[in-house]
Order: sequence, then structure tokens, then C-alpha cells
Amino acid sequence: MTIETAGRVALITGASAGIGEATARVFAEAGMRLALCARRGDRLERLAAELRAKGAEVAIYPLDVTGAPAVRRMVDAVATRFGAVDVLVNNAGRGLAATFEDTTPEEFRALLELNLIATVTASQAVLPLMRRQGRGHILNVSSVVGRRSLPGRAAYAATKFAMVAVSESLRLELRGTGVRVSLVYPIYTVTEFHAVEPKRFRLRRRGPVQTAEQVARAMLRCVRRPRAEVYPYRPARFLAGFAALFPGLLDRMMGRVLTR
Repeated sequence: MTIETAGRVALITGASAGIGEATARVFAEAGMRLALCARRGDRLERLAAELRAKGAEVAIYPLDVTGAPAVRRMVDAVATRFGAVDVLVNNAGRGLAATFEDTTPEEFRALLELNLIATVTASQAVLPLMRRQGRGHILNVSSVVGRRSLPGRAAYAATKFAMVAVSESLRLELRGTGVRVSLVYPIYTVTEFHAVEPKRFRLRRRGPVQTAEQVARAMLRCVRRPRAEVYPYRPARFLAGFAALFPGLLDRMMGRVLTR
């Protein structure tokens, strides 16, 4: 069964750049009504103006998603304005490139607060409404390092692994309610994310890359035909199984590739 997207309401966090911005454009093309959230209100304004000029219905909410009361007020405002929240895309997040020993407890906490706790807060805020609607879809943007980590990614990957655990539990708890939960696993994506993250460790990157639009279009396909996991770069799906079955072998393979 394919779900019609025209007229559906999508709330997207981290919508001012990167995957979030691309998702706003792709969802608008699909006829969805948008509630866009990010800290940078000026960028949200520009994006909203662009999308409205193309006929999209857009509301913006400049706020920090780590503030739980503000997130709950935003969800209430979106529900009042649009009458529903059909899709929540938990995309807001940031990275950190540093070795485990060079990452402070405060940095671990800050990443967890944004990458994980903000996802939990937004999801808990929309769930009562989605339950009343008898429908809804939460898409949590994890990362391929949420399945297999890399050197210099201990803190960032920890938040994405945790997002997987939360999402899997929630997906089972919501069986039969009409509310779906999907995990999205992008590979290295060409956005400003990597340019702005703190870097105290440099890893020689090898392998494929993808665009933010490719991730966004994969999420739109998931909205139309829901499934538990989304791998915008499909071969990455095999990494999770390989890591579970042959962790030592994968360590040796990755060690050779990453240190050449």
C-alpha cells in the first residue's frame, strides 16, 4: 500500500541546512505541508520564502530542540495551525571528530543532549497526537556509524547507536497503533555538517558519498511505503550484518584501509 503525501503535515528538525533542508524541499515537491524547526531563524526564513513561492504551505519555528518546553510548545502550535502532525523527522544533530581519550565527559553529554535526548523529547511530544489520529510516522536520522563505529567517532557514534536502541523499542511498543517508526542510516553526506563539526582527529576517508537530496528522497519513499530501516546508499545495509557476524575480521579490514 502506498500512502498519499499530498496535504500531509511534516515536522522537520534541523531544517536550516543539509539533510533537513533537502528534506523540506523534497517533501514540499510531494505536496506536504511543512513545519520547519532549527536554531537559525534567518535561514529558515529564506527557505520558507523559497518554498512558499513554489506554492508550499510552510510554518517556521526558530528554536533550540534541546529545550524540552519549547519543543512541546512547538508541537502544540503545529497541531493548532495544521490540525495534525503526520510525519516527524528527527534530523537535528551535530558531530565531533576526536579520539575517545580526547573527548571530555562534557562533550559526550552535549552530543547526547542534542543527538539523542532532543529526538526523545520531540517524539514524546508528538506521540499523544499521533495516537489520537490513529496514524503517524517518526523518522529518526541515525548514521551508518550507528551500526558500526570508526576511530575518532566514539561520542558521535554512541549517540547514533543509542538512537537505534530507542527507535527499535518504540517501534515494537507502537505495534497496532497506526504509528510507525523508521531509522535512517546515511553514509558520508556532502553537507556543511562535516565542515562545522569540531575536529581534533582526522581519518582518511575512503568509499562512496551521497548527497543530501538522495537521503531526502529515500525518506520520502519511506513515508509513502513505510519500512523499519532506510539505507539511502543500499550497499551499506550489509555492513550491519557483517559487523555482527565478523566483528574481528571487520576490525582488521577497516584498520588496513583506514591507515593506508
